[in-house]
Amino acid sequence: MSHVDQLEAESIFIMREVVAELERPVLLFSGGKDSIVMLRLAEKAFAPARVPFPVMHVDTGHNFPEVIAFRDARVAGLGLQLVVASVPEALEAGLVRESGDGSRNRIQTPVLLAAVEKYRFDALFGGARRDEEKARAKERVFSFRDDFGQWDPKNQRPELWSLYNGRHHPGESIRVFPLSNWTELDVWHYIAAEGLALPEIYYAHEREVVDRAGMLYAVNEFLAARPGEIVFTETVRYRTVGDASCTAAVRSRADTVAAVIEEVAATRITERGATRGDDRVSEAAMEDRKREGYF
Repeated sequence: MSHVDQLEAESIFIMREVVAELERPVLLFSGGKDSIVMLRLAEKAFAPARVPFPVMHVDTGHNFPEVIAFRDARVAGLGLQLVVASVPEALEAGLVRESGDGSRNRIQTPVLLAAVEKYRFDALFGGARRDEEKARAKERVFSFRDDFGQWDPKNQRPELWSLYNGRHHPGESIRVFPLSNWTELDVWHYIAAEGLALPEIYYAHEREVVDRAGMLYAVNEFLAARPGEIVFTETVRYRTVGDASCTAAVRSRADTVAAVIEEVAATRITERGATRGDDRVSEAAMEDRKREGYF
């Protein structure tokens, strides 16, 4: 077996364990590359039957249009149930309030937790990988969350010999990360091997951007140029997609899967380190959000 085949087998085993151990799993699906890979793994894990759980997107309302269009088409093509946990609806209902920086990343957490409670999900598949960020490197494959949705990095369950403990009480849940042992390069090799379609945003294209502390942010309806900032056109692509108000692009000429693989193999900066402004708030920004219930 190749390295990618071994990773695929491990991830499929994890997904089957979740369905065997827990009652109401859901797969987080945003239309990003990692969730696209996870959905393909779920297809293969349970074929020829249909994927036996719904997919959910925590929608900030600040999305790249290409990604939402891809999300809807992919879900419809598989005939899956899509649960949308809407941040704009939560703002209107008073569940959350806008933060001062314009980003809605932080206020996704209570919206996610409200959806988990409403639909009684006890296992949530997430596409986080340990190579992305140091807080995620601490995470187990089966990551226990208490009845407040909180994560305690100092109180995690052992996973010796790939034995996963899904035991939990009512109101508690397990976050499951089948791609934990994958790297960004592994993901792209799998995309190539499976011939997976992705939103065009992942490949090089021209966009109007501004440079903020060395990060290139697209000027759009969610992010306007600040006084004194120069808007210019650059050939870029996105290594990760999220809230359009805090996700930056990178300069790139990689317009094919093979070119992206070559580019990723040569880079020494993690995708979140290079493109996610919300992770630069503090050294422990991601860990703080994860303790609150974020992925």
